[in-house]
Amino acid sequence: MTGSVSDEPFPFGGGENGALIRALDWSNTGLGPIPEWPESLKTTVSVLLRSPVPIVLLWGPDGIMLYNDAYSIFAGGRHPLLFGSKVREGWPEVADFNDNVMKVGLSGGTLSYRNQELTLHRSGVPEQVWMNLDYSPVLGEDGRPEGVLAIVVETTQQVLAERALGIAEERLRQALNASGMVGTFSWHVQSDTFYSDARFAEMFSVDPAKGDKGAPLSEYLAGVHPEDVRRIADAVNHTVLTREKYVQEYRLLQKDGSIRWVEMRGECLYSENGKPGRFVGVVIDVTNQKNAQERQRLLAREADHRVKNIFANFHSMISLSARSAGSPKEMAQALRGRLDALLRAKDLVRPGIMGTEHESEQTTMDALVRTVLQPYEDGSPDRIVISGPNVPVGAKAVTGLALVLHETATNAVKYGALSRPDGSIHVTWNASGDYFSLDWDETGGPEIHVKPQTRGFGSTLIDRSVTGELGGRIEHNWLRNGLRLKLSIPLQRLLV
Repeated sequence: MTGSVSDEPFPFGGGENGALIRALDWSNTGLGPIPEWPESLKTTVSVLLRSPVPIVLLWGPDGIMLYNDAYSIFAGGRHPLLFGSKVREGWPEVADFNDNVMKVGLSGGTLSYRNQELTLHRSGVPEQVWMNLDYSPVLGEDGRPEGVLAIVVETTQQVLAERALGIAEERLRQALNASGMVGTFSWHVQSDTFYSDARFAEMFSVDPAKGDKGAPLSEYLAGVHPEDVRRIADAVNHTVLTREKYVQEYRLLQKDGSIRWVEMRGECLYSENGKPGRFVGVVIDVTNQKNAQERQRLLAREADHRVKNIFANFHSMISLSARSAGSPKEMAQALRGRLDALLRAKDLVRPGIMGTEHESEQTTMDALVRTVLQPYEDGSPDRIVISGPNVPVGAKAVTGLALVLHETATNAVKYGALSRPDGSIHVTWNASGDYFSLDWDETGGPEIHVKPQTRGFGSTLIDRSVTGELGGRIEHNWLRNGLRLKLSIPLQRLLV
């Protein structure tokens, strides 16, 4: 019947490639004239022409190519010459790959590849291309495979984007690892699952594997200093409820007992229904900054402490010089000598009180004690008595020991034996086994009725030098007739 659908040329519609099929003379191809095409071929062509997904049909043993408009875009400069060509000849650069496809497909098998990388010459030059490829056999009228249907989805842009993202993430990871100070986290609020990178987990004393797999928030809070936990939890809840930025500084307890200071910055992200979704952010190790601030605070206190001690020392030296001098000239000479000795002693102490690197040189214990105590000598053989073997003192230990001796002598000038004309100090030391010991005994000073109830800043400096820098122990015995101090230091630390 004229005008019926059956009278229209095959294929019906099919876009530009449908028109191309109708226009080409197929008589000289392996397919033959269109009227002689089997129904299985026509049906498959009709389906693929209407698909928005790139599809190509490889028909017969030679894999003669028929494809839709979407595949034309993928083919690039090879279209339309590919149309009706044999697949091994149409894509010669991947002939071996397509040869395997044809063998498997015509044997009734299927193939599937994800992000398959191939080098194609679509525009006359080689280019790397990634594709998702799915191959299925097409059965003929007798039920045997007559062709292979291929769905071709190019993923090149996706793969390159993922690689670029991976490179950027790796660079960021390397930068964070190199800094050793920054960690990242993501807390899924609804499921209470906390994820982190290895650096973050290490700061909080959590197994890094749990950072990847996720763990409850409580496991991370266990690493926070007990005095800070409540404040941190309240701040997190406040951020979740108010959507304000989260910024907190707090302490972490490390496995070795040390304390690490961190600053955490983050924000809560919400789902479309307004519920809190993820709490994300970073944590920064600010221990060095905190220590620097503490050093600055100590330096300010030390400066005030030093000024007061200088006046106390000057007062003592003036008194000593006046008692022993026969004339103003002798007093001036004696005072000048004591001031010079005091400056030499303070040169030994300066690196410690200024928070700088050790600048002292190696010496002996006898030379060190005499240098520090010389300003307080009054010529009397019983005023300051020192004795001990010739023990070497390393450059790093000199500053700490000088600070201890200087502070103890200053306290003796202000409150102890050296504050009285008839007071005396005995300093003795010895090295036995792996330890060095020093005894400081005061007599003749004001009677001590009770142990001091408060600790001055000088005592804090002494303890910090002995236990911190020198790794030793110090004991104070407040006897009625004067202070008895006992110092013990590992010889190995003394010699450094």
